[in-house]
Amino acid sequence: QVQLVESGGGLVQGGESLRLSCTASEGTPSSYTVAWFRQGPGYGRKLVAVILSSGGTSYGDVAKGRFTVSRDNAKNTVYLQMNSPKPEDTAVYYCAADDLDSYYLSVFEYDYWGQGAQVTVSS
Repeated sequence: QVQLVESGGGLVQGGESLRLSCTASEGTPSSYTVAWFRQGPGYGRKLVAVILSSGGTSYGDVAKGRFTVSRDNAKNTVYLQMNSPKPEDTAVYYCAADDLDSYYLSVFEYDYWGQGAQVTVSS
C-alpha cells in the first residue's frame, strides 16, 4: 500500500515562492506517475501538474509558466515549486500516484492520494 504525505503548505504573501513536497512510503516504485491536484472552495479537484517516471512533465492551465514539478527518486519525493503565487491559488493541494505511465489520467484513476496540504496566499 502506497502512502503519500504532503508537506510545505502554509500561509504566504502573494508573490512569495513556496515549495510543496510529496513523500511516498519507503519502497514505492520510482516508476509511478505522480500528479498534483488542487481543490478550492466550491469546486472539484483540478489538475496542477503531472510528472512521469521518466521525468517528463505536463501542466494544467492553472500552473503554466509559474509552477514547476520535479522528482527526486532517491528520496521518493516529488516537489511542486510555486513561483509568484496569487490569492486565487489558495486551495488544498493533493498529490496522487498511480502505476500507469500517462499524462492523461483523470482524478478518478489515481489509486493513491495524500491527505492534502493547505496553501493560503494573501493579497
